[in-house]
Amino acid sequence: MNWCDQSLTFVLVHGAWGDCRYWSRTAEVLHSMGHRVYAPNLPGHGMDWNKNVTHAMYVDAVVHCIKHYQLSNVVLVGHSFGGTVICKTVEHVPDRIRRLVFMDAFVVRDGYSAADEIPPQSKEEWAQLAQQSSDNTIMLPFTVWRETFMNNASIELAYHVYCTITPEPAGPLFEKLDLSKFYRLPMPRSYLYLTDDIALPQGEQYGWHPHMSSRLGLFRLITAHGDHMTPFHIQPHLVAEKLIEAGRD
Repeated sequence: MNWCDQSLTFVLVHGAWGDCRYWSRTAEVLHSMGHRVYAPNLPGHGMDWNKNVTHAMYVDAVVHCIKHYQLSNVVLVGHSFGGTVICKTVEHVPDRIRRLVFMDAFVVRDGYSAADEIPPQSKEEWAQLAQQSSDNTIMLPFTVWRETFMNNASIELAYHVYCTITPEPAGPLFEKLDLSKFYRLPMPRSYLYLTDDIALPQGEQYGWHPHMSSRLGLFRLITAHGDHMTPFHIQPHLVAEKLIEAGRD
């Protein structure tokens, strides 16, 4: 079988400040190409206003999705902070996963948190925003969202998407993760790197690639032009094609 003709099963895990809806256009394209797609919503996101959540609750939601729909041979995709979620998910259901795909996603060190992996000034700003909130959440200012998450978008699109996001629960961002089991698993891995993504400063110290990606050991690198969030909204066919390329045999 030609790899282009493979029918794949995708589970797509969203990142911080967004919810499963930003996968919708990509999911439609993948469905139209004959693939199965599931995009669970993480607790505390979207219409779920209970922000008192933990990282384990995120993982449980994805594990539940996989088990509830009796999925196997899954291409498990994590975007951004979703990378931390798929690292822990695969520990629970390794026999159901065929490949992990990190899409400009955190690959944190064992015993560290996502907040430990960003510049100290940004980490301090996250902590201050959480302390200033009434429910330990972080809402990014629009200027930060526009310049770092949607730097390739028009101002109109960036603002439209910004109006759909909700404050991010701070707890899981600062939660230190035991990833010792993950780093021992011989699971096939891919890293999808969007070359204009500056949600993390590019370069050797903090960037998505090669800084984060190199922690995966042996992995497949797939690249595409784009920033952190804009492609989901204006280039869903590109995102779908790259996910297939990353997830194929």
